[in-house]
Amino acid sequence: MLLQPDCIPCILKMSISLIRKLPLEEARIKELYSEILEIPALRGRQWNVTSPETIEIVMRKINLAAGNSDPFYAEKAEINERLLQMAPWLKELVNNADDPVYEAVKLAIIGNSIDFMTPQAASGLEATLTQRLETSLSQDKFAAFKRQLAQSELVLYLGDNAGEIVFDKILIETVKEHYHPKIVFVVRNMPTLNDATLKEARSVGIDQITTVIANGIDGPLPGTQLKRCSDELRALVGRADLIISKGGGNFDCLHEELEDLPNITFMLISKCQPYNTYFSKDLYQPILANFFKKRAIIRSD
Repeated sequence: MLLQPDCIPCILKMSISLIRKLPLEEARIKELYSEILEIPALRGRQWNVTSPETIEIVMRKINLAAGNSDPFYAEKAEINERLLQMAPWLKELVNNADDPVYEAVKLAIIGNSIDFMTPQAASGLEATLTQRLETSLSQDKFAAFKRQLAQSELVLYLGDNAGEIVFDKILIETVKEHYHPKIVFVVRNMPTLNDATLKEARSVGIDQITTVIANGIDGPLPGTQLKRCSDELRALVGRADLIISKGGGNFDCLHEELEDLPNITFMLISKCQPYNTYFSKDLYQPILANFFKKRAIIRSD
């Protein structure tokens, strides 16, 4: 999905929130924010780019000002630790469900709510999770996803944020308990925002249950663009029976490359008006969207 007018104030609000986390003097904060305000896409002068591509430019400026390629590492580590402490409860919810795979998918999508870059801060984590567990997924879309999963030999799982990856780990464990595909978990090659890299994935133990690789993108892009990924990942995409894509950043990028993708299921929360409109969802509702091509499975949405 290309940049929408709604994205500009959202990115600017996020930018100043990030800048305020840095130990900078007020004069430098104003200077840095002024530099960000000059980015053409944020002035309404460039619409043929995605939000993640625009945020990548913002992050390059923030990282340079911070003198640190991963300025939010401590916060990522903290949210991972908090979610690991909750993991036994989350796993119990899945194990006790009538359909553990359905419950694990729902939890993985709800996990996309956990993002310290948005107003839903970690302080209300337990309440947010409990409330959103009451939501349900489209049975038709889940059934189509489950059929494709059942006949898949290779699944690529594109991760998103720190903290959220604990939910991803539970879904991977659950899939492995009920099906037998090879699963490759893909993370960002370079730190950006609170997105998970190899370091975060290993810290929650995903590497202990499945293969984990970086996407190979040379830049702090909070998304996945196939044309910029490593040869290794592009080769895996060509062989994959199913791609599970988490989060808005991955959706925004990959939506522009759908013709080059095999079967893909997007899992995310509808966090903004453009998503609400595109997916016909209310704000902060779970999204399970299938775009299937192979093996005569019809797109379920």
